[in-house]
Amino acid sequence: MIGVFDSGSGGLTVLKEFCATLPEQRFVYYGDHSNAPYGNRDADSIYELTLLSLTRLFDLGCSLVVVACNTAAATGLRRLQQTWLPIHFPDKRVIGVIVPMVEAITGVPWIAERAEGQRSCAPKTVAVFATRYTVDSQIFVEETQRRAPEIQVVQQACPGLVKLIEEDAPLPDLRRAVQRYVALLLRRLDGQHLGAALLGCTHYPLIEDLFIEALPRHVEVFSQPKIAAASLVAYLARHPEFMDERDPGVSFYTSAPSENITKLAKRYFGDEQIRFQTLATNAMDSNRPGPGGEQAALGL
Repeated sequence: MIGVFDSGSGGLTVLKEFCATLPEQRFVYYGDHSNAPYGNRDADSIYELTLLSLTRLFDLGCSLVVVACNTAAATGLRRLQQTWLPIHFPDKRVIGVIVPMVEAITGVPWIAERAEGQRSCAPKTVAVFATRYTVDSQIFVEETQRRAPEIQVVQQACPGLVKLIEEDAPLPDLRRAVQRYVALLLRRLDGQHLGAALLGCTHYPLIEDLFIEALPRHVEVFSQPKIAAASLVAYLARHPEFMDERDPGVSFYTSAPSENITKLAKRYFGDEQIRFQTLATNAMDSNRPGPGGEQAALGL
């Protein structure tokens, strides 16, 4: 099975595209709603919660997990791929949604990183709209510079936007918020040409049309679900051992009481048949060392 993990419900936008693109696959979604939002926590706590969430998905039978949470991916995806995973789950794999976005704007795959003297595309300026935590992490800037240093990345944090989306705020309120953040970024550019914009939060695809409306017409908007789905298809083509077509469908799990989570998910996923189940986290973790113990075992 292929797992999809987010600290909350935003990752459902990615899962929905996965299901549309790979309808024969079996997926499991896990939202760590009881500890959300991750962006209000320190980096060590986010990393520890991510390890626990991945462990739960592995315990459910997943062999490949997509971290559909920009905060979790920005905090320690590469670190856990290189240290924790090879020791504790050497036969499992974890990938994220940030690098596929960077690959899309640079034209340089992660496997290449950036060949000496290679030019991925003409120099351009790219905007990133994301949460404050993701912006402060500099993950989009660093990953882009690693592959295509000629691309200038200008970031704009959008505090409060996720809350408005989750509260199902009226369209005029959402429109005003998006227009305000777009205006702030354009003002900083001071007339400089903007080539593309990345929506660096899995909630933002739900209001992608408002970003398109607010940005200049020539700006290409990159949204995570479609790009992440295309990246997953390519990954499975390279690693068919992680495909699972025996029992197509999706199972939904949360670390919080499931009733309210299910109501919100129906709006995100567009399916009235969604039903979340609450995982008994204490039972699942009882035979495992806590996150701190994992780090101590790794010397982290």
